[in-house]
Amino acid sequence: MTTVPATPTVPATPTVPATPTVPATPTVPATPTVARRVEYAGVVSRTAAFMVDVVVVAAVALGTAAVVQLVVTVVGYRWRGLADWAVPVLLAAVPVLFALYNFAFWWLTGRTPGMALFGLRVTSTAGRPLGWIAALIRALILACFPIGALWCLVDRRHQAVHDKLARTLVVGPALPGR
Repeated sequence: MTTVPATPTVPATPTVPATPTVPATPTVPATPTVARRVEYAGVVSRTAAFMVDVVVVAAVALGTAAVVQLVVTVVGYRWRGLADWAVPVLLAAVPVLFALYNFAFWWLTGRTPGMALFGLRVTSTAGRPLGWIAALIRALILACFPIGALWCLVDRRHQAVHDKLARTLVVGPALPGR
């Protein structure tokens, strides 16, 4: 019986990865970027947006109160007690409804429908979208202390008290580099 000598194994040579090809000319964006400056929202546009939002919340509250009254009228006299306490409670809850309305819109979209109508949005002072805590603080302070909104008359960045405490800014549309 003859034995065949074992062939020694040769270690594999390491492979060198191929170098990526580099384009000869750097790519340039098709449109030049324009520096944009954000403008703080003015008192008039903020007030107009606020009034639109107040009208929306008031219309919803009054519409709900009217529906409760209508249901009681249709159902009958024995449900009269429902309207006697539900309507005043609903109307007293308008500040809570206003706070919930503002909180939801500021947190989800950064603007209420009134603000969207005038091209305004709320950002953090760092320019980022609002987190839920800042939106909640801002909404609660505005609902409980609406007179604090007058502070934007004297502030250089047009920040009201609720903006200062929540560290937010109301800004208008970005304008090309002025």
